[in-house]
Amino acid sequence: MRTILVTGAATGVGAATVRRLAAPGIAILAHTRKNAEALAAVAAEARAKGAEVTEMLGDLAEPTTAAALVAHAIASFGRLDVVIANAGFADRTPAETLTDEAFDRSIQAMQTGFLRLARAAVPHLRQGIAPRIIAISSFVAHAYRPGFPLFPASAAAKAGLEALVKALAVEFAPAMTVNAIAPGFVRKDAGAHAAMSQAAMQERAQWIPMGRIAEPADIAAAIAFLASPEAGYITGQVLHVDGGLVI
Repeated sequence: MRTILVTGAATGVGAATVRRLAAPGIAILAHTRKNAEALAAVAAEARAKGAEVTEMLGDLAEPTTAAALVAHAIASFGRLDVVIANAGFADRTPAETLTDEAFDRSIQAMQTGFLRLARAAVPHLRQGIAPRIIAISSFVAHAYRPGFPLFPASAAAKAGLEALVKALAVEFAPAMTVNAIAPGFVRKDAGAHAAMSQAAMQERAQWIPMGRIAEPADIAAAIAFLASPEAGYITGQVLHVDGGLVI
């Protein structure tokens, strides 16, 4: 049984990834910070597709959460083959008013949290089946121009995340692959937190060569490929799944 850990799995891209990967012969540890009700619904969908699923809550900005997640996966399934680090949030606070505490929150949750997760998982991944680490970055680390929405804290956190991906890809090769996916604008689930309204995001579709906002399933499809045994010769890459937003 191939075992997969997905963080930020209650809504959006994380939830779509769990749905995409769920199948007989797959075990999934689905994580979210606190949205237990939505996570339970996603887990139920995955079980209906034949996957074995366990759930866990925890804030990846806290120093002990990443190791606890990996320990829970091992205790539940006895192995770990894929880590998909999707947890995160968008912060559009301008740099002029961005506090040190808010900036550090983004760094801890996305950049440091990813490092802790990879560090805890690596000993188990070395024993895994086609082991993979996949981090979810964002277009905000790449797109900067007048009139474009800016996310100073999120951009810094995601840029650092991508640098870690490249460093870890070299350090952990050839035992496993380490890659990142950088989505563009992605439709949010109803009621989910969003840094921009759905109407504002739809207005941004004019900037996207493909002419539409991404669905979470668009991103999940790319994640599923990088998680697959067929992607074994791709490592250290940042794959932009954004409809051509960043070219």
